[in-house]
Amino acid sequence: MPFLVRMGANAIAILLIAYLLPAVMRADGYMAAIAAAFVLGLVNAIVRPILVLLTLPVTVFTLGFFLFAINGFLLWLVTAVVPGFHVGGFWGAVAGSVLISVISWVLTRVVA
Repeated sequence: MPFLVRMGANAIAILLIAYLLPAVMRADGYMAAIAAAFVLGLVNAIVRPILVLLTLPVTVFTLGFFLFAINGFLLWLVTAVVPGFHVGGFWGAVAGSVLISVISWVLTRVVA
């Protein structure tokens, strides 16, 4: 159940960001946002821990700021997999990942 709540919060966050900031992110409908949220959840559960472990020295050297780049890369990776979901470049992906994290966290706290 918590995975579904987080996925729903991510889908709402993606739709909200796509509506308010179309230069950062664009979703061509509800299904694209739901698919992007599902794939983002899978990528964060499987690929992210491996990347964080492999880039640990760089992350420590940059005092954790490299995690923003990792999150942006993973969101950018989701755009390659999900049709109808687009991000405005790498820096748009970094900004989008930060916004998704903040909005999703707020929505999860309100629901749970």
